[in-house]
Amino acid sequence: MIHHISLAVSNPPHVAEILSKMLGGSAHRFSIIPGAYMVFTGDEAGTTIEVYPVETELIPGEEDAPVSFQQTQCIASYSATHAAISIKLSESEVLAIAEKEGWRSRRFRRGTFDVIEFWIENRVMLEFLTPEMAADYLKIHCR
Repeated sequence: MIHHISLAVSNPPHVAEILSKMLGGSAHRFSIIPGAYMVFTGDEAGTTIEVYPVETELIPGEEDAPVSFQQTQCIASYSATHAAISIKLSESEVLAIAEKEGWRSRRFRRGTFDVIEFWIENRVMLEFLTPEMAADYLKIHCR
């Protein structure tokens, strides 16, 4: 079970607002990192998405120190970070949100189940699974 993930984006408040609508949650400032937001889903796992400014890097602490954050000028065009997330919205609702934002979004087959690739700011991908897609996913991954 994943309790939280983080994404680095160009417009954290806007992305947090969109994700809170997609996930049926709420968006709030994340005071630890300037300009960051958190999206709380309110589900039984406490699932949260941390939305950082794109310039943010996580750096391992030295010796016994915890992680630290720094700003960088080297920003990648795309990210390998992604997650598959179950949502209550329909495929048409997801595609409509993406179209309104000007973000790429398409349904694709992943072996035995489908996902909707949802490209936040056309740079970071989340795979959204409608209830039907999630049921197919769980048939394979929860034996």
